[in-house]
Amino acid sequence: MKILVLEDNERLANLIKATLEQEGFKTDIFHDGEEALNAINNGYHCYVLDINVPSLDGIGILDIIRLYHKNTPVIIISSNHELENIQKAYEVGADDYLKKPFFNYELVQKIKKFCRQQRASVINLTGGYIFNCENSRLYDNNEKEVPLAKKEILFFELFVKNRQRIITFSEMEEYIWEGEETSILNIRALIKRLRKKLPENAIKIVKGIGYALN
Repeated sequence: MKILVLEDNERLANLIKATLEQEGFKTDIFHDGEEALNAINNGYHCYVLDINVPSLDGIGILDIIRLYHKNTPVIIISSNHELENIQKAYEVGADDYLKKPFFNYELVQKIKKFCRQQRASVINLTGGYIFNCENSRLYDNNEKEVPLAKKEILFFELFVKNRQRIITFSEMEEYIWEGEETSILNIRALIKRLRKKLPENAIKIVKGIGYALN
């Protein structure tokens, strides 16, 4: 799980990062709103945003996040306890509002709660690659997006719907080619293109049956 934290207090930001990474969450810290905004499409599974930060406030970033990531959990953290700000955060699309000061344990529990479903929408591939089902994007082990064509996206979507099992050639034809007749050669060509974009052995062939993701 990968989390973006926007917090301009360096000491608090470092404490949050240490706590989250101790829980196994990969955590990127930003102290400036514009810098955080430029990173929001880098495959995050949860956003933790302070309101009062330089350049662009947390609620402004939340508003933009909701244009691209409607279902990704966003937790607002703030020392501003005014009802107006709390209401605005929820109206824009916050999943929760955590008032400072708070125990880091509280933040961890909220992230686990809201991201439980999010975990199920991500496929972890061999070599540290990730396919995010929410935005249909593939990320390499450096968290850079790997461009996918339509049929390549449909390939991953098919495996999301049928986890932990072999996908047959006929299922691939029905779903990826959307019912149009195709050939084993076309399926193999698709797999060949995907293998060039993925780590070695990410896609396994099961002879005479179909394919499985490693």
